[in-house]
Amino acid sequence: MKELEKVKNISIASTLFILAVIIGLLTYKRPKNTFALNTKTALEKITSDSFFVPLVNVNNQNYKLIDVRSSYEFDKGHLDTAINISTPEILKEANLEIFKSLKKAGKTVVLYGNNPEEVNTTLLILYQLGYNNVKLLKAEISYLQNRLITKNSDIEKSEKDIAEFIKESTKNADSSSVIQIVTPPKKVITVKQKKKKTAEGGC
Repeated sequence: MKELEKVKNISIASTLFILAVIIGLLTYKRPKNTFALNTKTALEKITSDSFFVPLVNVNNQNYKLIDVRSSYEFDKGHLDTAINISTPEILKEANLEIFKSLKKAGKTVVLYGNNPEEVNTTLLILYQLGYNNVKLLKAEISYLQNRLITKNSDIEKSEKDIAEFIKESTKNADSSSVIQIVTPPKKVITVKQKKKKTAEGGC
């Protein structure tokens, strides 16, 4: 009787498990945005001068300027012909459609913010998503008496080979690390012997 009860419990558990798997498969949705490139590959490709656009070339007909600042900052003042897609809203479906249509039209997207550092994350995300037509404007934006001031931004060029650094870091992370236990050398403490005092006085 107990064995029949066990078999019954096992069959109920198996049926519930199979049902859970079927429901999971039926309700599974692929994520809308998947990276076409991993971070390592994207960093290797974007650490070159070809991804920077100087301020003097901003009027190129093939470029589409996108301001990644907030709508408040954009309304305060922006570059001519620029459209506003702030960084937190970059992955919205309507905004990704804009990037898709610009890529299809063969246009180069030029991102800018208050400074190039502000745009780095947005550039990396879009590039990893497969938008290899994205560049970064070498400009700094400020205001003087509510007037927009733009000036060239000098981007520091690293003296080290970044691609080689990434490659070396990956190699070190992949290699199996061997833990070596190093025993510290024993300290020898010398104890000074006290000199015996000579007996004072006498008989």
